[in-house]
Amino acid sequence: MEHTMQVIARIRSDFPTKFGIPRQAGLVPALRAQVIFEPDYRNDDALRGLEGFSHLWLIWEFSEAVRKSWSPTVRPPRLGGNERIGVFASRSPFRPNPIGLSCVKLEELRRTANDGTVLIVSGADLMDGTPIYDIKPYLPYADAHPEAVGGFAQAAPKAVLKVRCLPELLEQIPQGRREALLGVLAHDPRPSYQDDPDRVYGMEFAGYDVRFRVDGTELTVCEIVQAAAH
Repeated sequence: MEHTMQVIARIRSDFPTKFGIPRQAGLVPALRAQVIFEPDYRNDDALRGLEGFSHLWLIWEFSEAVRKSWSPTVRPPRLGGNERIGVFASRSPFRPNPIGLSCVKLEELRRTANDGTVLIVSGADLMDGTPIYDIKPYLPYADAHPEAVGGFAQAAPKAVLKVRCLPELLEQIPQGRREALLGVLAHDPRPSYQDDPDRVYGMEFAGYDVRFRVDGTELTVCEIVQAAAH
Protein backbone atom coordinates (compact mmCIF):
# COMPACT_ATOMS: atom_id res chain seq x y z
CA MET A 1 0.00 0.00 0.00
CA GLU A 2 1.41 3.35 -1.03
CA HIS A 3 0.80 6.63 0.74
CA THR A 4 1.48 10.07 -0.65
CA MET A 5 2.82 12.59 1.84
CA GLN A 6 1.95 16.25 1.55
CA VAL A 7 4.58 18.98 1.45
CA ILE A 8 3.61 21.31 4.29
CA ALA A 9 6.46 23.81 4.01
CA ARG A 10 9.71 24.65 2.27
CA ILE A 11 12.98 25.94 3.61
CA ARG A 12 14.38 29.30 2.59
CA SER A 13 18.14 29.15 3.10
CA ASP A 14 21.36 30.68 1.75
CA PHE A 15 22.29 27.55 -0.25
CA PRO A 16 20.77 27.42 -3.77
CA THR A 17 22.85 24.30 -4.53
CA LYS A 18 24.07 21.32 -2.49
CA PHE A 19 27.71 22.41 -2.53
CA GLY A 20 28.75 23.90 0.79
CA ILE A 21 25.81 22.77 2.90
CA PRO A 22 27.03 21.48 6.30
CA ARG A 23 26.98 17.68 6.43
CA GLN A 24 24.84 17.64 9.56
CA ALA A 25 22.44 20.03 11.25
CA GLY A 26 23.83 22.20 14.04
CA LEU A 27 27.46 22.21 12.86
CA VAL A 28 27.26 25.93 12.02
CA PRO A 29 24.89 27.51 14.58
CA ALA A 30 25.20 30.96 12.96
CA LEU A 31 23.34 29.77 9.86
CA ARG A 32 19.81 31.13 9.71
CA ALA A 33 16.95 29.82 7.60
CA GLN A 34 13.19 30.24 7.34
CA VAL A 35 10.50 27.60 7.25
CA ILE A 36 7.80 28.92 4.91
CA PHE A 37 4.51 27.05 5.09
CA GLU A 38 2.59 26.15 1.97
CA PRO A 39 -0.68 28.13 1.60
CA ASP A 40 -2.89 25.24 2.71
CA TYR A 41 -0.94 24.93 5.97
CA ARG A 42 -0.66 28.60 6.94
CA ASN A 43 -2.83 28.22 9.98
CA ASP A 44 -1.63 29.70 13.25
CA ASP A 45 -3.70 27.18 15.19
CA ALA A 46 -1.29 24.49 13.93
CA LEU A 47 1.56 26.37 15.63
CA ARG A 48 -0.15 26.96 18.96
CA GLY A 49 2.28 26.12 21.77
CA LEU A 50 5.33 25.83 19.51
CA GLU A 51 6.93 28.89 21.10
CA GLY A 52 7.48 26.82 24.25
CA PHE A 53 10.09 24.62 22.53
CA SER A 54 13.68 25.56 21.83
CA HIS A 55 14.41 22.95 19.15
CA LEU A 56 12.49 21.23 16.38
CA TRP A 57 12.77 18.14 14.22
CA LEU A 58 12.33 18.79 10.50
CA ILE A 59 11.35 15.82 8.35
CA TRP A 60 12.12 16.56 4.72
CA GLU A 61 12.96 15.22 1.29
CA PHE A 62 16.39 14.96 -0.32
CA SER A 63 14.81 16.49 -3.40
CA GLU A 64 18.06 16.41 -5.38
CA ALA A 65 18.62 12.71 -4.64
CA VAL A 66 15.32 11.16 -5.75
CA ARG A 67 16.05 7.95 -7.69
CA LYS A 68 14.09 4.97 -8.96
CA SER A 69 16.71 2.51 -7.72
CA TRP A 70 18.78 2.23 -4.54
CA SER A 71 22.02 0.69 -3.36
CA PRO A 72 22.39 -1.30 -0.11
CA THR A 73 25.79 0.33 0.53
CA VAL A 74 27.06 3.91 0.41
CA ARG A 75 30.38 5.72 0.90
CA PRO A 76 30.04 8.30 3.70
CA PRO A 77 32.19 11.46 3.45
CA ARG A 78 33.06 10.95 7.13
CA LEU A 79 35.05 7.86 6.11
CA GLY A 80 36.81 9.69 3.30
CA GLY A 81 34.43 8.50 0.61
CA ASN A 82 36.46 5.31 0.17
CA GLU A 83 34.82 2.82 2.54
CA ARG A 84 31.38 1.33 1.96
CA ILE A 85 28.88 0.74 4.75
CA GLY A 86 25.21 -0.20 4.81
CA VAL A 87 22.82 2.55 3.78
CA PHE A 88 20.86 2.10 7.02
CA ALA A 89 24.06 2.68 9.01
CA SER A 90 24.45 6.07 7.34
CA ARG A 91 22.71 9.37 6.80
CA SER A 92 23.39 9.34 3.09
CA PRO A 93 20.77 11.05 0.90
CA PHE A 94 20.79 8.04 -1.44
CA ARG A 95 18.19 5.88 0.30
CA PRO A 96 15.18 3.75 -0.66
CA ASN A 97 13.07 6.72 0.46
CA PRO A 98 15.00 10.01 0.25
CA ILE A 99 13.92 11.29 3.67
CA GLY A 100 16.05 13.64 5.76
CA LEU A 101 15.81 14.38 9.47
CA SER A 102 17.31 17.52 11.03
CA CYS A 103 17.23 19.00 14.50
CA VAL A 104 17.26 22.80 14.37
CA LYS A 105 16.98 25.56 16.94
CA LEU A 106 13.79 27.60 16.87
CA GLU A 107 14.83 31.23 17.10
CA GLU A 108 11.54 32.98 16.43
CA LEU A 109 8.00 32.73 15.11
CA ARG A 110 7.72 35.72 12.80
CA ARG A 111 4.48 37.04 11.38
CA THR A 112 4.89 38.22 7.76
CA ALA A 113 2.57 39.97 5.34
CA ASN A 114 2.98 37.55 2.44
CA ASP A 115 3.89 34.18 3.96
CA GLY A 116 1.92 34.09 7.19
CA THR A 117 3.80 32.96 10.27
CA VAL A 118 7.34 31.91 9.39
CA LEU A 119 9.67 29.85 11.60
CA ILE A 120 13.15 31.34 11.93
CA VAL A 121 15.56 28.48 12.67
CA SER A 122 19.32 28.15 13.09
CA GLY A 123 21.73 25.35 12.28
CA ALA A 124 19.72 23.96 9.35
CA ASP A 125 21.48 21.79 6.76
CA LEU A 126 18.90 22.13 3.98
CA MET A 127 19.16 23.49 0.46
CA ASP A 128 16.94 26.41 -0.45
CA GLY A 129 13.49 25.21 -1.51
CA THR A 130 13.75 21.81 0.17
CA PRO A 131 10.27 20.35 0.74
CA ILE A 132 9.37 19.68 4.37
CA TYR A 133 6.87 16.95 5.23
CA ASP A 134 6.51 17.44 8.97
CA ILE A 135 7.70 19.41 11.98
CA LYS A 136 7.86 17.96 15.48
CA PRO A 137 9.08 19.45 18.77
CA TYR A 138 12.34 18.16 20.18
CA LEU A 139 11.77 16.61 23.61
CA PRO A 140 14.92 16.60 25.79
CA TYR A 141 13.71 13.78 28.05
CA ALA A 142 13.02 11.46 25.12
CA ASP A 143 15.32 12.64 22.33
CA ALA A 144 18.59 13.27 24.20
CA HIS A 145 20.73 10.23 24.97
CA PRO A 146 24.20 11.33 26.17
CA GLU A 147 25.23 7.68 26.61
CA ALA A 148 24.49 6.80 22.98
CA VAL A 149 27.18 5.22 20.84
CA GLY A 150 27.72 6.82 17.45
CA GLY A 151 29.54 4.13 15.49
CA PHE A 152 32.00 5.58 12.99
CA ALA A 153 30.67 9.10 13.73
CA GLN A 154 30.90 9.15 17.52
CA ALA A 155 32.39 12.64 17.81
CA ALA A 156 31.10 15.76 16.14
CA PRO A 157 33.33 16.83 13.25
CA LYS A 158 35.47 19.82 14.15
CA ALA A 159 36.20 22.84 12.00
CA VAL A 160 39.40 21.64 10.34
CA LEU A 161 40.44 24.60 8.19
CA LYS A 162 41.88 27.99 9.04
CA VAL A 163 40.03 30.50 6.88
CA ARG A 164 41.86 33.48 5.43
CA CYS A 165 39.67 36.17 3.88
CA LEU A 166 40.63 39.78 3.22
CA PRO A 167 38.31 42.21 5.08
CA GLU A 168 37.37 43.95 1.83
CA LEU A 169 36.15 40.64 0.43
CA LEU A 170 34.20 39.62 3.52
CA GLU A 171 32.53 43.05 3.69
CA GLN A 172 30.66 42.21 0.48
CA ILE A 173 28.65 39.63 2.42
CA PRO A 174 25.78 41.08 4.52
CA GLN A 175 27.01 41.50 8.07
CA GLY A 176 24.50 39.09 9.58
CA ARG A 177 25.74 36.27 7.35
CA ARG A 178 29.52 36.66 7.64
CA GLU A 179 29.94 34.46 10.70
CA ALA A 180 27.86 31.74 9.06
CA LEU A 181 29.93 31.85 5.87
CA LEU A 182 33.21 31.59 7.78
CA GLY A 183 31.82 28.65 9.76
CA VAL A 184 30.77 26.83 6.60
CA LEU A 185 34.20 27.33 5.03
CA ALA A 186 36.02 26.21 8.18
CA HIS A 187 34.20 22.86 8.03
CA ASP A 188 35.64 22.24 4.54
CA PRO A 189 32.79 22.23 2.02
CA ARG A 190 34.79 20.30 -0.60
CA PRO A 191 33.83 16.75 -1.54
CA SER A 192 35.90 14.32 0.53
CA TYR A 193 37.67 12.91 -2.53
CA GLN A 194 38.99 16.29 -3.76
CA ASP A 195 42.28 17.64 -2.43
CA ASP A 196 43.94 19.75 -5.11
CA PRO A 197 45.75 22.82 -3.70
CA ASP A 198 45.74 24.51 -7.12
CA ARG A 199 42.04 24.12 -7.77
CA VAL A 200 39.72 27.07 -7.26
CA TYR A 201 36.39 25.93 -5.82
CA GLY A 202 33.18 27.89 -6.10
CA MET A 203 30.30 27.94 -3.66
CA GLU A 204 27.13 30.01 -3.88
CA PHE A 205 26.03 31.47 -0.57
CA ALA A 206 23.43 34.15 0.22
CA GLY A 207 23.41 35.42 -3.35
CA TYR A 208 27.19 35.53 -3.75
CA ASP A 209 29.73 33.31 -5.49
CA VAL A 210 32.53 32.53 -3.04
CA ARG A 211 35.69 31.21 -4.67
CA PHE A 212 38.49 29.68 -2.64
CA ARG A 213 41.55 27.44 -2.58
CA VAL A 214 42.59 24.94 0.08
CA ASP A 215 46.20 24.09 0.81
CA GLY A 216 46.66 21.67 3.67
CA THR A 217 44.67 23.05 6.60
CA GLU A 218 44.40 26.58 5.23
CA LEU A 219 41.53 27.88 3.12
CA THR A 220 42.04 31.16 1.28
CA VAL A 221 39.10 33.06 -0.15
CA CYS A 222 40.12 34.32 -3.59
CA GLU A 223 37.03 36.19 -4.69
CA ILE A 224 33.49 37.06 -3.65
CA VAL A 225 31.18 38.32 -6.38
CA GLN A 226 27.46 38.77 -6.83
CA ALA A 227 25.93 35.54 -8.09
CA ALA A 228 24.18 35.46 -11.41
CA ALA A 229 20.40 35.43 -11.23
CA HIS A 230 18.86 31.96 -11.49
